[in-house]
Amino acid sequence: MILNNTLFETANRVHEKSFGKEIAFERAIFFSWGCSIGDCTFCYMSTQPYGKNPQETRRTTESILAEFIFAKNVGWDIGFFTGGIGAFTPEEIEFFLKAAYEITGEKLWLSVGPIAKPLLKKYSPYIRGVVGSTETINPDLHKKVCPSKPLAPYEKMFREAKEFDLECAMTFIVGMGEKKEDIELLKDFIQEYAITKIHIYGLIPQKGTMFENVAIPTAEEQAWWIAQLRIAFPTLDIQCGIWEDRTARVALLLSVGANSISKFQATKLFGLKQAQDIETQVKIAGRIMRGSLTKLPQIDWEKEVEKLSFDEDLKKKIKEKLQKDYLKRINHNLKKVSVLSI
Repeated sequence: MILNNTLFETANRVHEKSFGKEIAFERAIFFSWGCSIGDCTFCYMSTQPYGKNPQETRRTTESILAEFIFAKNVGWDIGFFTGGIGAFTPEEIEFFLKAAYEITGEKLWLSVGPIAKPLLKKYSPYIRGVVGSTETINPDLHKKVCPSKPLAPYEKMFREAKEFDLECAMTFIVGMGEKKEDIELLKDFIQEYAITKIHIYGLIPQKGTMFENVAIPTAEEQAWWIAQLRIAFPTLDIQCGIWEDRTARVALLLSVGANSISKFQATKLFGLKQAQDIETQVKIAGRIMRGSLTKLPQIDWEKEVEKLSFDEDLKKKIKEKLQKDYLKRINHNLKKVSVLSI
């Protein structure tokens, strides 16, 4: 890809020297669809009725584990395991972490709000690190967009995570009103808390929020933040979040230093044009993606479930979920694409 920008060209050179050509698709796996905070002014959840019991928003065990199995077998990385505070008990979270480790063979990133030190210790055998949903680090902007989610508890978690040899990751949303000079605040934050991974998203203006009529950040604006961080931190793991209407920017975001792609509704759109567009964009960027968004592996999915140590009733439910919620829908997508291409 030709980059007509000195900053972007430099970032590309730094990235390729550190990481080469390989990139990944990351899947964040949610265990619930609710939030106990619910007033972040950019978020869809702020438009929903307040006070719903967090346990009413949680997914079934078989649904969560089926998604881990599917993601692993199509070659996706697990971006992080996340959900609403209070949806599951710490013991239940620990069960999922153990199960996910058995399925994927890898420790997870965990994003469940600020995690207390005893729970960091409890989860540490099964997690690689913790993710702070920091969103922005400009103090004035943060108070505006996350009035009930201060940075201090995340900062405390980051400090305590080091005691258990856990890595630290953070999120950053472009388009909420940050200024370019805030890059220095972001760099300082990354250095102070030894952040090894950052998720850089572009604002999705949600209906009913204060950002409803705000223009989405351009590809170049999102790329600017990625490029600045790639040059400043050559080995930082940078993940770019994109939505289905922003696939055309993937090549640029990868070229300026992103290690992976996320946020895309990959199971819903598997095999369809948007997924094909992403794979084309990866090639335009001169990158090689692990896994696929368009091709299912030729494997016996039931055997993938059977080899796990779960009880037989749970295995049966997982198999049913895999077929109903993943394989049936995706095979329908693939057949539709095949018909359209004739």
